[in-house]
Amino acid sequence: MAFRESDIEQRSLCRVDGASWWGKTGVHFNPFVSWDDKMFKYGVVRMHDLVQDILNWERFYLSGRLQKPVHVLLDNLDVTNVNSVNLRAAMSAALLLLPSKFTEEELYAKICSLSYMGDLRMLFAEDRNKVKKIVQGQFELFRSMYKPFIEEYETKELLRRSISGNTQPIISQDGGLSAAQSLVSSLPPMVRSQMAMKLGEKKVLCDSGRVIQEIVIGSKDEAAKCMQTILQRKVMVSSARQAVSGLLAAGGITAMRYVGAKMSKAWKSWR
Repeated sequence: MAFRESDIEQRSLCRVDGASWWGKTGVHFNPFVSWDDKMFKYGVVRMHDLVQDILNWERFYLSGRLQKPVHVLLDNLDVTNVNSVNLRAAMSAALLLLPSKFTEEELYAKICSLSYMGDLRMLFAEDRNKVKKIVQGQFELFRSMYKPFIEEYETKELLRRSISGNTQPIISQDGGLSAAQSLVSSLPPMVRSQMAMKLGEKKVLCDSGRVIQEIVIGSKDEAAKCMQTILQRKVMVSSARQAVSGLLAAGGITAMRYVGAKMSKAWKSWR
């Protein structure tokens, strides 16, 4: 599989192959690559590591990138279809963190921000308006990505949309315990397992007659705070590991150029 990140500031080319060494850090990126009169950075990752991150948010690095619009160049293993699990989980996570009413843009901004929570680079080497710029610059792409899941959650009566004139529809969500449990059930297995360790779990009888384990939550806010803590920890560890491995692999001059470009954007955003 290969894809290009549809970022308004920087485009990326990702090539997936059997580079097992890079499995230790998740993905290895090479920045400042010229191709077809454009500047790219490309990454190499093992397909196994990519799929595990998509399904389990194991490192929450590539899965976070794939929650945003990308342009698929080549997909031999139908990762695009597998990624639908990732998109549904991202929407569920965002809904847990959002209030009872919000706009479509606020939904996509919350989804986009998931993979930046706890990222140390956001403190000094990223544009503080990055999430807003990504969403506003690619709003229609976000809409096409998440439309099926908005409609799915409307069918489940977890969401309601009210449209007034030409403005964005206001989305309302059910903030009850049952709705929160439904959202939690759509999170990746690894995240649910970590939440269960913190909050506990119990056996419940589902509609089909099967006995399942369910995470014990007292409220939507409790589930949201627990999940947020887990994701922040994942992002913090993953971003730190990627930053160090990237600097070591890129070499001194390239690394300084890349970090300098990032910090320049960050400083400009704070003016």
